[in-house]
Amino acid sequence: MAVFGLGLAALGRPEYLTVGHGGALGGDRSAEGLRKRCEEVCDAAWAGGVRWFDAARSYGLAEDFLAGWLERRGIAAGEVTVSSKWGYAYTADWQPHAQVQEVKDHSAAALARQWPRTEALLGPWLRLYAVHSATLESGVLDDAVVLRELAGLPVPAGLSLSGPRQADTLRKALEVRVDGRPVFSAVQATWNVLEPSAGAALAEAKAAGWTVVVKEALANGLLAAPGPATARLGPRPDMAALAAALSQPWADVVLSGAVTAGQLRANLAAMAAEPPDPGRYAALAVDPPAYWADRAAMKWT
Repeated sequence: MAVFGLGLAALGRPEYLTVGHGGALGGDRSAEGLRKRCEEVCDAAWAGGVRWFDAARSYGLAEDFLAGWLERRGIAAGEVTVSSKWGYAYTADWQPHAQVQEVKDHSAAALARQWPRTEALLGPWLRLYAVHSATLESGVLDDAVVLRELAGLPVPAGLSLSGPRQADTLRKALEVRVDGRPVFSAVQATWNVLEPSAGAALAEAKAAGWTVVVKEALANGLLAAPGPATARLGPRPDMAALAAALSQPWADVVLSGAVTAGQLRANLAAMAAEPPDPGRYAALAVDPPAYWADRAAMKWT
């Protein structure tokens, strides 16, 4: 069974596209207020046994918050696994309701800018550096310069996935080589009971020796509360959805996207829950293009 990690996508910047994020975050969205909130949730995660923390250059100040927390708590490099990602830049600059929150750039120049900043903040704890939301369309898996740079990093390289063709992107990445050696050894993908289409490809990655990390197991909050679409999951659809993700045989880590210590503790309770029979949620799966179109239309709050 997989274990929980904590993803900081919704804790390092004042807005995110999770249902109910704005209400859960509360009124203080200053950088210092978010730092305190991030540290509270990290403390709850640590107390609950979480030892994997995931950030990204585009998560506002998440890398900075995480580095400060690790240093102030005196957490040694060997006690924790930290992963981060490059390929997006946070552009909202803390402005409320910014039209453009982040900009994608998978170029060698972007990697050259972002890697040194991540290394300077998280170097002692960093165990994985991933391409952020790799897709076939971005061309990153065909860029010989980027691939060689990734292969030469002092930490393993991975990729996170996004969009309706996650499986196709992953299968291509499994074949990527530099000087005959695989470039990637880990993947972070969206898998949930609404969008399980990457499952078979994730099993292939696991069989190839990759580390498999699940993100968005609650579908950006859509599975966090009872409703007509989640009635098959019972009275606690959030726990059932997380238990389903944790029980996948190919999964190593399932990321919680909690923004409060209470949410984090509620997520961790899924470790003790009985996974729902797949027959209970198979009918919930939607067409991947429709799922991703709906996700793209979600509001940042």
